[in-house]
Amino acid sequence: MNAFHGTTVVSVRKDGQVALGADGQVTLGNTIMKHHAVKVRRLADGRVLAGFAGAVSDAFTLFERFEGKLNEFNKNLVRAAVELGKEWRTDKYLRNLEALLAVCDAEASLIVAGSGEVIQPDDGIIAIGSGGAYALSAARVLVKHSSLDAEGIVREALATAADICIYTNSHITVETL
Repeated sequence: MNAFHGTTVVSVRKDGQVALGADGQVTLGNTIMKHHAVKVRRLADGRVLAGFAGAVSDAFTLFERFEGKLNEFNKNLVRAAVELGKEWRTDKYLRNLEALLAVCDAEASLIVAGSGEVIQPDDGIIAIGSGGAYALSAARVLVKHSSLDAEGIVREALATAADICIYTNSHITVETL
């Protein structure tokens, strides 16, 4: 059976604001199963934003594990992400999870991948999922050539991805810090 997947998540830092957003589409194979999924959450008493791409049940498991790491390491985003990455890479059960996390707080934006990577981009812009490359490209251009704030850039980048990627729709959820 095919896994539920297909999404776009993008985050932008600009002028002291960080925004993270995602589309709402969930697909099973080549069928749209849901249009209004919410793939962005606030964690750590609202101080951390997290979004997922990949298999839905796997992502929920990773949200739980990541939130546990945030609690274990006093809401330190980077430390929690590194420890989750280590656990993800070495744990027999977690190794089989097919999802990515995009996580942000006031200081850092990270991608946490199943092979144990924790990636912090140089420009503060991250994107994951089927439409991630489209959203990333749009966000980079908008950061350089527009006066939009971080939330506006995330919304426009996701709208651009929705126009191009068949696994991305225009039901957009954005959270900001």
